[in-house]
Amino acid sequence: MTQAQTEFKRVAGANLTLPCHHRLHLLNQTSLDIEWLLQNSEADPKVVITYGGGHIYYPDLNEEQKGRVSFASNFRNGDASLEISFLQPSDAGAYICKVKNAGNYEWTHITLKVLEKPSKPKCWKEGELSEGKEIILQCNSVSGTKPIIYTWQRIIDEEGKAGSFPPMTRINFSNPAQIIMKNLTRLASGSYQCTATNEAGKDSCVVQVSVQYARNFGLIAGAACGAIGVLFLIFLTVWLTIRRNQKKKYEEEESPNEIREDAEAPKARLVKPGSSSSGSRSSHSGSSSTRSTANSASRSQQTLSTEATPHITPTQHSQVDTDGREIEPKKINHTNLVKIEATSAMVPAQSRAFQTV
Repeated sequence: MTQAQTEFKRVAGANLTLPCHHRLHLLNQTSLDIEWLLQNSEADPKVVITYGGGHIYYPDLNEEQKGRVSFASNFRNGDASLEISFLQPSDAGAYICKVKNAGNYEWTHITLKVLEKPSKPKCWKEGELSEGKEIILQCNSVSGTKPIIYTWQRIIDEEGKAGSFPPMTRINFSNPAQIIMKNLTRLASGSYQCTATNEAGKDSCVVQVSVQYARNFGLIAGAACGAIGVLFLIFLTVWLTIRRNQKKKYEEEESPNEIREDAEAPKARLVKPGSSSSGSRSSHSGSSSTRSTANSASRSQQTLSTEATPHITPTQHSQVDTDGREIEPKKINHTNLVKIEATSAMVPAQSRAFQTV
């Protein structure tokens, strides 16, 4: 009985051949028996593949291993190696190759470690990106063979050249996937790359940091309030202008229709009847004043006519004084009567001569 022990490390997704060479094929071929066992996290080992009596069996092969496990092509002539294609993390474990023939045994022990490279890490930042504040940069890979080592670096150009970290930046040693940046300044702005590494490989992610000026917020807020105030003043000015124009228009429309009882009569002057040019240049208000003057003259004519009529009254009544004596009515002189009649006759002619300038 002979034994051999080997260890293999392979990356997930690769193809692998676990070697198992023997000399028992020189004995009787009909009694040759080959068996591969896998001891992983389970308590009892399971049979992956076996050969006996001229046939190949897969007694304990699970669904994940079907179609990926097989013997080498020359297993009956001294090469009982096991071929595994497209390795999976579940293929890791302790493999045993046992060859038996005519009471003779040969054992081969192989430990297989399937390495899984870190998954694409996710980068993010926490905190306020303002001057004087503090932020935390973090990254994490969901899957991958442990241990996974995280490293941070600052990228200063498009070619990926690394630069130094800004002041007040430190790595969180209790969690190397984090870096803490305190007392931020504009110099801290830039690109930061996190790389996750293990035995199988590595992958990385990048996070952008853009620190804002603290006073920028006040300037923006002040500018916004100023713009709103200017717009409000413009709106108020336009509204007041429209209201003033509407009011003025309304007053102009209503002014000719107003009648004022205490309004002073328009002044008039006597002009020659032949002055037609002055009359033609008179305004609408002058025409109204002329009509008012003519009406006043007409009323004066009626009053004078009434006062001039006593000489044709058939009966004159006597008046009585306070002592009860009868007062003799006044006698109208013929000369005065003629003057009154002449005055009443002249009023219509004079009223036509009045025009307002």
